[in-house]
Amino acid sequence: MAETTKKPTTRKKTSASASATKEFAPKRKATSKVTAISVSHEEIARLAHQYWTERGGQHGSDAADWLRAEQELRGKAS
Repeated sequence: MAETTKKPTTRKKTSASASATKEFAPKRKATSKVTAISVSHEEIARLAHQYWTERGGQHGSDAADWLRAEQELRGKAS
């Protein structure tokens, strides 16, 4: 009878703890740590009015002035 030679199979060695960690580790939800800064209506109105006067008192951009003032006061200016 002829002898047959088997090629050794190669397996990637991993530690049991590493594979167990990947399998059973709880999935975490991504959370954002953004905190809203409390700003009063009057503060926003005052700054929005300032932006309006700086633009020469032109009408039609009151919402943009308000949003800009609100974002700046809350620290979200881009």
